[in-house]
Order: sequence, then structure tokens, then C-alpha cells
Amino acid sequence: MFRFFLILIITTISIGILVSSVWFIYNQPDKRINETTVVIEKGTGSHQVANKLKEAGVVAHPLLFRLAARITGLDKKLKAGEYVFLPQISMREVLDIISKGQVHYRQLTLPEGLTTARMIELINAEPNLEGNITIEVKEGELLPETYSFSKGESRNSIVHRAQQAMIKTIDEAWKLNKQNVLKNKYQLLVLASIIEKETGVASERADVAAVFINRLRLGMKLQTDPTVIYAITKGKKELGRPLYLKDLKIDSPYNTYKYYGLPPTPICNPGREALLAAANPSQVDYLYFVVSGEGGHRFARTLQEHNDNVFAYRKSKRKK
Repeated sequence: MFRFFLILIITTISIGILVSSVWFIYNQPDKRINETTVVIEKGTGSHQVANKLKEAGVVAHPLLFRLAARITGLDKKLKAGEYVFLPQISMREVLDIISKGQVHYRQLTLPEGLTTARMIELINAEPNLEGNITIEVKEGELLPETYSFSKGESRNSIVHRAQQAMIKTIDEAWKLNKQNVLKNKYQLLVLASIIEKETGVASERADVAAVFINRLRLGMKLQTDPTVIYAITKGKKELGRPLYLKDLKIDSPYNTYKYYGLPPTPICNPGREALLAAANPSQVDYLYFVVSGEGGHRFARTLQEHNDNVFAYRKSKRKK
């Protein structure tokens, strides 16, 4: 009996020491000093996950990782994706991160004022997205924004999210519409696209919007260069040169020097601020504007005042 109890005591102590050691290893921070990226493909089992983590230096004991995953029931909850592991985290934290699917998110920025063709190029050029774009996308349908995504996400998903974001933003802007010149949301989008191309100065967007709203109200031609550029390029490339006088005579519905009213479609993808400016222009009676040569524009109420501004701009340009 004494021998039996002695063996039992020794076995119990040994098991306790073993459990304590395993628990210590399970919760001990690793020795890495740099972030480590590990990609777990879909359909990867716990055995393969453990080996990947071992190869990356994130886990020192893959067998223990698999055992812990099995005991906790997390072996069936390991999620595919790209993971970035900070240095000196424990095996327990690694298992928790993967089982919760805390994947690393990348970002893709679609800048304001790009045409749809150019935005599609950016999405297609992102190497961490997968698949072809099969969704039909028209001009002006993608909201310029920075979109987060995980490695392997489809390109269609980015396009779909950008389309939905644009619909939502147009709805929000239309609710703030304070003028009765624009008849519907689509006209709001078209005007916002022109505003986006005309100025990159946030403080003058509402003034630019006012010029075009006032012109539409009075039945004047919009006479805006970006629409003529779109008539030439169809939004598929950069013009790469200044506009010539002969360009202003092009017979195109986008030529606002030749035809009255808004062009038939947007000429780019406007951002949120341009949409808000189109819906809520400044309460001013400006009818003209010209570049100031100082990063913005000079606005005018009369043609004579406008001509003076043009003369001042040309004079300052000659001095440079």
C-alpha cells in the first residue's frame, strides 16, 4: 500500500509538473522581435495551420498547438485569411486570433475625380484582390473612398461596396437639397462630377456649385472645360494637352460650350463634399469664375468683372 501511494503521489506530482509546464509554454510569449505575416488558405486543417505557424516562427510547438485547439474545441473554428502577428505573443493568443478570424485588413484608395475607367484600373491593379470584375459599372457610380479588404477578397466586392456607398451618399445629399433647379438625384450626381473636376479647393466648392446652378436657372450654357475634355477622352485616358479653341466646337452632348444644360452623364466619380455642394450651393449670384493662379478661382457676377479677372490672371502669368 505504501508503494502504491508513493507511486500515486509521484505520478500526481509528475502530471502536475507536466500540466504546469504545458500551461507555461501555452501562455509564454514567443521570442520574435518583428511582425510576422501568415496566410491560411481556405480548407487548411489544424495540422497544416500548426505547421505554417511553426515555419513562420510564430509557434514553437505545433503539436501542443494542435492539442490545445482540440481540447478547446477551436480546431473546427480556425478561419482562413491573412494574419499579422505582433512579436512576443503567446500560443494562446495566436489560437484566439485565428479562431476569431481577426484577419489583417489592407486598404485601397479610390481618389475623388477619377473616371470609372481609371478606378477599375486601380482595382484591377491591386495584387491582393482576386477575380475579374463582372459587375457593370457606369460613370459616376463609384464613391471615392478608402476601402478596407482582406487578402483574397474579390474585386467585385470592392466595386459593389463602392456602388452602394455612392447610392447612400447621393440619398443623403439629396435630402439636404435646397434648390429647385436640379430635378432628380441623377442630375445632382452629374453636377457634382463637374464641380469635382473644376476645383480641388474645399472652401470654394459651394461657390462653384452656385455658378452652375445660377446658369442653369437663367438658361445659360455651363461652358465648363472638363465636360469638353470628357467629350474628347470619353473618360478612358488623360487628355495630355491644353484645350484648343477648336475643341470648344466639337459636336458632342458633353460640349457645354455648344449645348445648353447638363451633359447626359457624369464625367467622373465625385466625392461626398462635391455632392453636398451640388445640393447646397452658396447663396451668391456669381455667374463666372476663372483660375486665380494662386491655387483657387476668382468669381464674378458680371461679364465685365469676369473679363477683368481673366486679364489679371493672364497678366500674373506673364510675370512668371
